[in-house]
Amino acid sequence: MSSDREKRLQEVLVHVSRETVDNLCAFEELFRKWSRAINLASPSTLDHLWERHIIDSAQLFEMAPTATRWLDLGSGGGFPGVVLAILLKERLGGRIDLVESNGKKAAFLRTALGQFSAPGIVHAARIDAVWAEIRGPEVITARALAPLGDLFVLAEPWLTAGATALFQKGRDYRREIVESRDAWTFDLVERASVVDRDSVVLQISNLRRANVN
Repeated sequence: MSSDREKRLQEVLVHVSRETVDNLCAFEELFRKWSRAINLASPSTLDHLWERHIIDSAQLFEMAPTATRWLDLGSGGGFPGVVLAILLKERLGGRIDLVESNGKKAAFLRTALGQFSAPGIVHAARIDAVWAEIRGPEVITARALAPLGDLFVLAEPWLTAGATALFQKGRDYRREIVESRDAWTFDLVERASVVDRDSVVLQISNLRRANVN
């Protein structure tokens, strides 16, 4: 394990055990191994996997320090879903649902959760197919999945029931916010990303359709 990796993680998380650091390092290796066979992430980001993907995912954990029920939409290669599942091992009662419709990626997610005994469940289905199945998440995450307005449609059943979203967005996030306000009302907190000054985490709550009184 690189001391630089551990130090960087400790800069992001208030508390992290050695076991968790070791598990995240092992997950990085597992990810690289599977990436040789299936496309889990852009090849251009693999040289900076720890910072661009693992640290980027881990930062969400401190943004909801008491939440135990999480939901990750479009989990793909496990960012942020598997990273959060590993971190949730340290939070009593913690668990996360990961939704991924691609069968090969869902198989990878199940392998990762199993290898690290992480408290997560993988749903190999479309997001709208699990609306009734997944109940009571406190926090919903999504990374590089869809424009903000489309994310609201996908997450509406949970966000309108009281969940909070932590959506990771790139440099065009302001345009997405403006466009989404035509159809939606919501409370918004813009949180700076710890890995990219042009990126943010949008904390969304109290979502409602704009035409609903």
